[in-house]
Amino acid sequence: MSQNHMTSHEGESHGSYGSYVVGFVLAVVLTVASFAAVLSKAFSYWTTIAVLAVLAVVQVIVHLVFFLHMGTATAKKRMDLFVFLVTVAMVLILIAGYLFVLWDAQMNMMSR
Repeated sequence: MSQNHMTSHEGESHGSYGSYVVGFVLAVVLTVASFAAVLSKAFSYWTTIAVLAVLAVVQVIVHLVFFLHMGTATAKKRMDLFVFLVTVAMVLILIAGYLFVLWDAQMNMMSR
């Protein structure tokens, strides 16, 4: 029973046990920090929102680097990162356009 797989992972780095542990610990610390920021009520409402936004962006970066192995070490990783950033930009443009159309429609409807 030979196992023929259609995909090849030759030469690709999938991270070490240590990098997964570091990523997991960072993710847990960032999650606990988010809960602490909300439950402690140490910040005002808008400051809490800003703190949560910063922690969320840092958590996304941790996941991208430690679990999805995005980086700039090789040409393939740079291309993967570029494709990801273009996708994020397209989604943001789509959401911004959607919100603009809704806002404009609401303004036109309210003026009548």
